[in-house]
Amino acid sequence: MPDTSAQPRDIPDQKLDAAVAAMQQVASLKESYQQRLEMAPPSDKERIADEADTALKKAVTDKGLSVDEYSEILAMAQIDPEVRGKILRRIQPVEK
Repeated sequence: MPDTSAQPRDIPDQKLDAAVAAMQQVASLKESYQQRLEMAPPSDKERIADEADTALKKAVTDKGLSVDEYSEILAMAQIDPEVRGKILRRIQPVEK
């Protein structure tokens, strides 16, 4: 009987590379926008939040992933230790 569900560990390396690059950019953007939101007057908060949302989506799509693909990869990393390990190795290369 053929397997009709994709195995989490079958994520192509290029998708994992793109997800890691997007994660790093997203983290940087979140920090930057969080600071801007904390310092902004109340009248500007909604505009800044919308701007942040657009920038975060662009950070993902610029790496060649859809927002859904990115979300799925992150979700898989939470439940599949092999996927999580592949991502962690890309973020923190092992030093010998």
